[in-house]
Amino acid sequence: MNRSSKEVIQENRDYTLFSWSVQSTSNPIYMARSQGVWFWDGDGNRWLDFSSQLININVGHQHPRVLQAIKQQVDELCFAGPSFATEPRGLLGKKLSEVTGLAKSFFCLGGAEANENAMKMARLYTSRDKIITRYRSYHGATMGAMTASGDPRRWPVEPGIPGIVRAFDPYCYRCPFGKTPDSCQRECVSHIEEIIQMEGPHTIAAIMVEGITGSNGLLVPPDDYYPKLRALCDKYGILLITDEVMSGFGRTGRWLSTQHYGIQPDIVTSAKGLTSGYMPLGAVIVSQPIADFFENQMLWGGLTYSGHPVSCAAALANLSVYEEEHLFENTENQGRYLGERLEAMRKRYACVGDVRYIGLFSVLELVKDKASKEPLAPFNGTSPEMQKLAGFLRSKQIYAFSRFNMLWVCPPLVISREELRWGLDVIEEALALVDEALGVVGAAAD
Repeated sequence: MNRSSKEVIQENRDYTLFSWSVQSTSNPIYMARSQGVWFWDGDGNRWLDFSSQLININVGHQHPRVLQAIKQQVDELCFAGPSFATEPRGLLGKKLSEVTGLAKSFFCLGGAEANENAMKMARLYTSRDKIITRYRSYHGATMGAMTASGDPRRWPVEPGIPGIVRAFDPYCYRCPFGKTPDSCQRECVSHIEEIIQMEGPHTIAAIMVEGITGSNGLLVPPDDYYPKLRALCDKYGILLITDEVMSGFGRTGRWLSTQHYGIQPDIVTSAKGLTSGYMPLGAVIVSQPIADFFENQMLWGGLTYSGHPVSCAAALANLSVYEEEHLFENTENQGRYLGERLEAMRKRYACVGDVRYIGLFSVLELVKDKASKEPLAPFNGTSPEMQKLAGFLRSKQIYAFSRFNMLWVCPPLVISREELRWGLDVIEEALALVDEALGVVGAAAD
């Protein structure tokens, strides 16, 4: 059936609802097919997927090995209820234990469900109620996960669930404590201890943080942040839950982003890169003590599609692609080049206030003035300059995620140097246009 892009888009608009949008302003791209780091719209235009869709297509689009695993599993066993044992479920649980150093996995269908169940398990295990989270965080769109988020998308659904207490983030560029790297005493951790004392240590089940903060600014903590946070949790008998939904499974060049910091969480939540989006799957991966607890205590949780065999088969194939095609090595190699290019942009363009990156997980934070650090767009808002930047990238068929005053660069982990260079060149053109709009062309960058 040959149908125009206009027809397909209109049908989608007429009969479906698009997330996080006022429906009358939705402007979707008709995505017709995809391959590797590229996808094609209904008019045959080729787009560079510079955000891996929702920062999840880690092995690239239409990887043949993952597709084959899905097809084979569908032919053998398409569905089994969550109380049944299946081969892919067991194999995946074993593999996740090996690569994370944790014990057992509880499978669900996405990141929000993983975080909901992680909080539930933490409360059951500790017999405590409160969960400390951070303001610049996003843990999912279901009620509990959204309440745990600090993201402004939580505002319309508040008050949400009880027991969530928020802390500040390791946001070095805009330190909430007014510190600089040479004066910092790691107040981003020490103030959490004060919160613990004020809330009552005996009431706090867990501290839940994104491994590397994703859609709220890609905050890469200092090297000693996680060791100090881990020690703080141990001091008060509080569980450490790391949300690796976006930052896990290769995005930073490791299985988990916290592996860069040499610490072991008590619970890890994952989704996105677990299957690279080929099938819906999330996982709550728990330590041995927590696994042992549920040997003799009821696990009050379950889902119809928990341990779905096709999703588990997709994940197994996806994880093998990471290893056998050396994608972590590619992530580190291309990530070094990406970091060099971003640092050069920060020096060259007046609108680039800060760049943050680890592996192929990066963001540019854009400002009106480097000295004052005035954002190019306000928190939870936009600006003509940000709209100009986003519009230019779209006109050049670069699909990149932008939000507030930030632009993310998070391509599939299979990207080549040539493909990465081409995309970054276009971003530099866009930054030059922003500088021009601000009237600071040729101004000193620092």
